Amino acid sequence: MNPPVRAADHRAGIWYGVEQGIIDVLGSDHAPHTLEEKQKTYPASPSGMTGVQTLVPLMLDHVNAGRLSLQRFVDLTSAGPARLFNIACKGRIAAGYDADFTVVDLKRSETITNKWIASRAGWTPYDGVRVQGWPVGTFVRGKQVMWQGEVTTPSLGEPVRFLETLKP
Repeated sequence: MNPPVRAADHRAGIWYGVEQGIIDVLGSDHAPHTLEEKQKTYPASPSGMTGVQTLVPLMLDHVNAGRLSLQRFVDLTSAGPARLFNIACKGRIAAGYDADFTVVDLKRSETITNKWIASRAGWTPYDGVRVQGWPVGTFVRGKQVMWQGEVTTPSLGEPVRFLETLKP
């Protein structure tokens, strides 16, 4: 992450932004740097960490803890990005939309482990963290692509389409 979120007041500021509606999008890139790469002295150490795989379980844990509503989590990760970036047919489950969604089990408790991380990095700073709330399945354009941790369909990626914008 750049800049890194280290101090408690930085984390508190982010949560304040979420609670006040200042923050529109919650997302994660995926910087699959190995521990060897990360242990280099700054500025030779690369920024970022694995994050795509842990985003949903960590945020569902916050939902279960009452820090974030499920509706707000969905808005921050789906509808918010579609609004902000003018993305067509994404961000909601409705007629005419692409039917991209994740099925979650809010009661399922799991422990995040380095072994679970699928990227070349092979590690996560959340190794050993127990969370309540877990992604069970993922659908892309209405087709199941992941179920119970197993990829069920090869990649279905397509270019994102954007809404027409008004020209001045």
